[in-house]
Amino acid sequence: MDLNQSDWKLQCETNENSIIIDVRTEHEVAEGIIPNAINIDIYGGQLFIDKINKLDKSKSYFLYCKAGGRSAQACSLMNQLGFDKTYNLLGGFMNWSGEKATL
Repeated sequence: MDLNQSDWKLQCETNENSIIIDVRTEHEVAEGIIPNAINIDIYGGQLFIDKINKLDKSKSYFLYCKAGGRSAQACSLMNQLGFDKTYNLLGGFMNWSGEKATL
């Protein structure tokens, strides 16, 4: 499900089972990350799928990338793998006005 920034942030903060996933590359993540996000690079191919398959399907996943395209693809892929609570940040990190962290 695509959510605008305010809805994405609100649902993420109020959901006790929320996990934030950053699907950008390591190089992009070096520019900053949303606090508490875990990085699983969608360009990792089978490695990305392997890491996703190890996640708890009962949790809610809030995904983002640079602009929202790759994270939308990741949400779709996760849905195909049996995850039913995936949320894509429209506009991605480049439009994120919330708190940012560095690794």
